[in-house]
Amino acid sequence: MENLTDDIQFKNRTEVIVVGGGPAGVACAITLARAGKEVVLIERGSFSGAKNMFGGAIYTDATREIFPDFEENAPIERRNVKHDYVVLNNEDSTTISYRNKPAECVSYTVMRGKFDRWAVEEAKKAGVIVIEETVVEDLIIDYGQVTGVKTEVEDYYADIVVLADGVNSLLAKKAGLRENLSGHDVALSVKEVIKLDSRTINDRFNLKDDEGSISTIFGGAMCGMLGLGFMYTNKDSISIGLGITLSDLAKSGLKPYEILDKVKTHPTIAPLIKDGETVEYSAHLIPEGGYKKIPTLYAAGVMVTGDAAMFVNNLHWEGTNLAMISGKLAGETAILALGKKDFSEHCLKIYQEKLEKSFIMKDLYTYRNLMDELSKRKDSFLNYYLIKVNAFFAMFTSANGKPKRELFRKYIKHFITDRSFTEIFKDIWCVIKLLWSILIK
Repeated sequence: MENLTDDIQFKNRTEVIVVGGGPAGVACAITLARAGKEVVLIERGSFSGAKNMFGGAIYTDATREIFPDFEENAPIERRNVKHDYVVLNNEDSTTISYRNKPAECVSYTVMRGKFDRWAVEEAKKAGVIVIEETVVEDLIIDYGQVTGVKTEVEDYYADIVVLADGVNSLLAKKAGLRENLSGHDVALSVKEVIKLDSRTINDRFNLKDDEGSISTIFGGAMCGMLGLGFMYTNKDSISIGLGITLSDLAKSGLKPYEILDKVKTHPTIAPLIKDGETVEYSAHLIPEGGYKKIPTLYAAGVMVTGDAAMFVNNLHWEGTNLAMISGKLAGETAILALGKKDFSEHCLKIYQEKLEKSFIMKDLYTYRNLMDELSKRKDSFLNYYLIKVNAFFAMFTSANGKPKRELFRKYIKHFITDRSFTEIFKDIWCVIKLLWSILIK
């Protein structure tokens, strides 16, 4: 029996196992393969991207680091040139729109089912062995060190295991690297893909050729909840959805699709998706906890990356770039460890050090207090002040025969008296604390 076990370990042994075929996992695996290392990537879906869902954008700089020629070869939908910030009230709205300089391209919209599949094919070309439709059920731990994974079919062994298995990473928990997440730490995102012809999309969003538009949506049916909506233009479809923390969803008693339906029927949104056909509906958990909820990122024989590490900048809607770069840094750390033949916690600490020097940890630290403060004052910033933004423009654009000074004074009076002085003071103090932590501390 001992010899048989040895044979199995030898047969199913590689240098690195990566669990999860999303952006973080593929970035890690391809970094290792290009360095000539043996790497196996295990994906539970029928193909990479089959179970993956996000709002819609990959970021140019980060993607180029992993796939230098992706703009020529990857299945891209549109080049995003415009970002709208839309504040909804019951029926009216305010939109602030920013358009990039012609030479700039910050991001592209993609469909994950297509893009992730393409990315895995690139990884295979680099030498990554990909095992699909396989669920990793547990980790193999010997004398305190992770030495492999248990799947529903068989066991696989490796010097290092990289966990890129998403926000609800049970493997990170089994490795003792993280605690249970609360409803405040995770958001449920739901999305519909609505089919429309490209000419209609261009006309409605003021685009041309392959140009794309991103919309961040505040308020409306989401007023008072810790959540935002989004809308992305694809070649011949629109992705529209929202993300709301599980705790706020539970308190509201509403289903996420009910809230999304209300957003879709708003007079500002409805004309943009009119006559479209819903061809896809999906839901996904996304990390919301930020810097304070980052788990332990390494231990002997194991590292955690991407969503499993809570690497999402929710204020800027950045996730895929953090995933790719953190995956790359995990791959680089594994290369160093393999060279030293040292897979101890002390050696894999290099991963943490690399992250601390990168924009990932710096940005997440900058906004470390954001979610806590917003949660405390969400009725102010995600309800009251959003309503007042639209009320201001309703007043400012009116021409009803009343003197402008009278209108201004009336608006200011209501702005102050509709909310108690104590609450306004708390709001101001909250903003001061946030600015202090972001800009100074």
